[in-house]
Amino acid sequence: MTSNTRNWKPQTALVHAGTLRSGFGETSEAMYLTQGYVYDTAQAAEARFKGEEPGFIYSRYANPTVDMFEKRMCALEGAEDARATASGMAAVTAALLCSARAGDHIVAARALFGSCRWVVETLAPKYGIEATLVDGTEIANWEKAVRPNTKLFFLESPTNPTLEVVDIAAVASLANSIGARLIVDNVFATPLQQKPLQLGAHIVVYSATKHIDGQGRCLGGIILSDKKWIDENLHDYFRHTGPSLSPFNAWTLLKGLETLPLRVRQQTESAGRIADFLAERSEIVRVIYPGRADHPQAAVVTKQMSGGSTLICLDVKGGKQAAFAFQNALDVVLISNNLGDAKSLITHPATTTHKNLSDEARAELGIGPGTLRLSVGLEDTDDLLEDIEQALKAAG
Repeated sequence: MTSNTRNWKPQTALVHAGTLRSGFGETSEAMYLTQGYVYDTAQAAEARFKGEEPGFIYSRYANPTVDMFEKRMCALEGAEDARATASGMAAVTAALLCSARAGDHIVAARALFGSCRWVVETLAPKYGIEATLVDGTEIANWEKAVRPNTKLFFLESPTNPTLEVVDIAAVASLANSIGARLIVDNVFATPLQQKPLQLGAHIVVYSATKHIDGQGRCLGGIILSDKKWIDENLHDYFRHTGPSLSPFNAWTLLKGLETLPLRVRQQTESAGRIADFLAERSEIVRVIYPGRADHPQAAVVTKQMSGGSTLICLDVKGGKQAAFAFQNALDVVLISNNLGDAKSLITHPATTTHKNLSDEARAELGIGPGTLRLSVGLEDTDDLLEDIEQALKAAG
């Protein structure tokens, strides 16, 4: 990565940052599909393993193509170091387990993706790590949950699927005051529209499967933080447990990063128009969108986000039956549990991504039988509006 990377705008960094070129001088990043590496001498191998000589050892630890993806994400996020993982949940799990140990206590916002809640509520306690879930939108709730052994805060903002926004700076300040660390899942905002590290967070995680690839091709995840934390906490876990990202997926994600600003800008503009349209429809009970003045945390959105979102949360009048009828009547928008894709996707969280939660837990999160999550893609906005309007009419 060249020394002037820090002065590049995101669009430039996402095309050039972290690029390594072989002696062939290729334009596109090379795909190094190799498991291992050859050393000129036995002495060179020893020096490499002792850390006295730079270079790659084994692709479970590091790989040139994966390294380029990590460095490019660091340039975008403003992080010192990163480790790419095979999926977003691999990133979340590694970040959590490497930040706490038996006897520690986690405070997490209750509005989390279903698998994230499972890691906090079910997996962590198996290793002696206690957890408390709170309504993350009020800083007082975080303060009340703190115990002498609280070592970690965890949140996503905006949240999945109801797009609540948590005041990251306030939670980070509280974490610092008690010597804890804050992990932020920044998937819904994307690294373009929210910078958790700049707001005081200590660790940021992404499912790169979403907007970073954004074209339905591959899985991936990444953890970004300061180099000291990664060296002392994540490095050995990563080396010995093997949640590594494949070089092929890393190359695909690098290609995705080149167009990320273009895609997110278009998706956000379309989402804003669609949210405004839905808010005026009698068939819709509720619309939650971070770009609207009626968002429950509009002041926090203005303070910490530079844009809205590519996602919309809506409630259809008539509950599950009406929500299903609406989804089934859509032509352009596809039914899927994914998000952040070039194709517009709609999800019924109560029966898919959050189905394992109890009815009470879903109600606490604002997920009702008529709740839908709409991920806006790259189709023409007018075509999407026409599709949504005809589906609303067809659903009655």
